[in-house]
Amino acid sequence: MSDSKAQPVRISSEPAQLQALEPVLKKVRGAVGDVQALLAIAEDIGRTAPKPGEGSTAKLWELLASVTAVDVAAGRVLEPHLDALAILAQAGVQAGAETQAGADGEQKGAWGVFAAEGPGMKLEAKSNADGNYVLNGSKPWCSLASQLDHAVITAHSGDNSRPAFAVDLKAPGVTCETPQWTSRGLQEIPSGTVHFDQVAAQPVGQEDWYFMRPGFAWGGMGVAACWLGGAVAVARDFATALAKAADNGREPDQIALASLGEIDRIITSATGYLAVAAERIDAGELEGSDPDGPSAWSEALRVRGTVAAAVERAQMLVSQNLGPGPLAFNETYGKRMADLSLYIRQHHAMRDDAQLGALALKGDRWW
Repeated sequence: MSDSKAQPVRISSEPAQLQALEPVLKKVRGAVGDVQALLAIAEDIGRTAPKPGEGSTAKLWELLASVTAVDVAAGRVLEPHLDALAILAQAGVQAGAETQAGADGEQKGAWGVFAAEGPGMKLEAKSNADGNYVLNGSKPWCSLASQLDHAVITAHSGDNSRPAFAVDLKAPGVTCETPQWTSRGLQEIPSGTVHFDQVAAQPVGQEDWYFMRPGFAWGGMGVAACWLGGAVAVARDFATALAKAADNGREPDQIALASLGEIDRIITSATGYLAVAAERIDAGELEGSDPDGPSAWSEALRVRGTVAAAVERAQMLVSQNLGPGPLAFNETYGKRMADLSLYIRQHHAMRDDAQLGALALKGDRWW
């Protein structure tokens, strides 16, 4: 059902420009299911990948979408690594021994970003007698923690803020739980709890910088680009299935054609929105410096909500049209649908819309 060629996902680049992505997509396709290989590919990509807000945000999102279109789990590996590198760059962090930076300043190893909170768990950061920070406590939802080298992690400090820190996940005092990961989606990306006992940590920004910086919203839109890549792959599965059926003498009926038309319309709309958002980020329009202007976070909520709705609608239409057969017997399609269904739940649906509604009520809106 899937195309034999790993096709890039276009957001705003010319088709000829996207051809540069094909070699890395071929590598990703060959590494599907092999997390260590995918982490190595992520490290390699991170050496040259653009960072958001530096003039090539759309190209970054095309990279994320294209990798996720090959395999959703591969996108789920790549996105936090690139996000961590962007966070360190935005903070101007000169990484010390904790982050194993090379002599050229390059961040070594595979990175994650852990900012989730959970009931009954708290990770605290305190400075010791030498003025250096140490972490104590537990952090939930730490994807691939046992296989990563480092992470940008948020922790509670004494001033009721939640700053970010760079941490060596191989350091003494770090214990990664093996989670009871029963999910059928993203099976190779388990998210468990990590415990910290007097673990050295390097500050990344001050106080609530991690959440207040415009890059927090930009990163959230980068995740939406991954979701879009998954939706594009599902849509391609559907179009391929219809074409193969037609070749075998079974022309698509009006329901199938209407469904494909709707999918084309909503993916095109979501893609266009991402393209515009990328342009605005690079133009400096979503930095949050103008108190009377649109905030980066309200735009992130719009982008994420628009893309999430497109993904869920596309999944529903494809599933209804193709029925149980490919879910039961096509491993690539079944994996993609399961992976994407779990990944999209990072969107908080009506709770995110409630945040956006509150901002709109205060005047942070275009209409």
